Amino acid sequence: MIAQLQQGYHCAGRLLTPLEGIPALLLRLYLVPIFWMAGTNKFNHFDDTVAWMGNSEWGLGLPLPWLMTALATATELLGAALLLLGFGTRLISVPLAITMVVAALTVHWQNGWQAIADATAPFANDAVLAAPEKLERARAILQAHGNYDWLTSSGNFVVLNNGIEFAATYCVMCLALIALGGGRYVSVDYFIAQKFSATPNR
Repeated sequence: MIAQLQQGYHCAGRLLTPLEGIPALLLRLYLVPIFWMAGTNKFNHFDDTVAWMGNSEWGLGLPLPWLMTALATATELLGAALLLLGFGTRLISVPLAITMVVAALTVHWQNGWQAIADATAPFANDAVLAAPEKLERARAILQAHGNYDWLTSSGNFVVLNNGIEFAATYCVMCLALIALGGGRYVSVDYFIAQKFSATPNR
């Protein structure tokens, strides 16, 4: 019985081999617009981003802010393009993951975990626990002085917490791509490996 189960398991694995690149492809396609939008936003507001990165009073107070901004912008734009193609996937995922770690530690860390404040969720800090009262007051103002039904027609209002949640998630996805590569049959990396290697990589 156990032998038959093992045989069935291995048979299912062989049947799914053509699909094993799909998870890597989906991770890549998920991250492409995220990094592209982040990079283009920095590029289009480069001087403002440099000022924010360098100012210690209302910004991050980082050293060499022009260089830091240029590196982050180039990494995100180039990373989005390479992830789209699945070219150099493992290599570009390293600086992308590092960029997310830096963002988590310098921009989001002090806000805790949650990106959107939800007082009922785990890891709620003081700012998150105060969110329901802020949201209730905002709703009262909008209901009294605005077209509340129209304002909420696309979804409910929320209070942003700007925690590390999204940066950490994108970092984990990049780490997964370092392990998975671009994906079998769905990346330039795979076909280059097929051409130049006796044992192709993903």
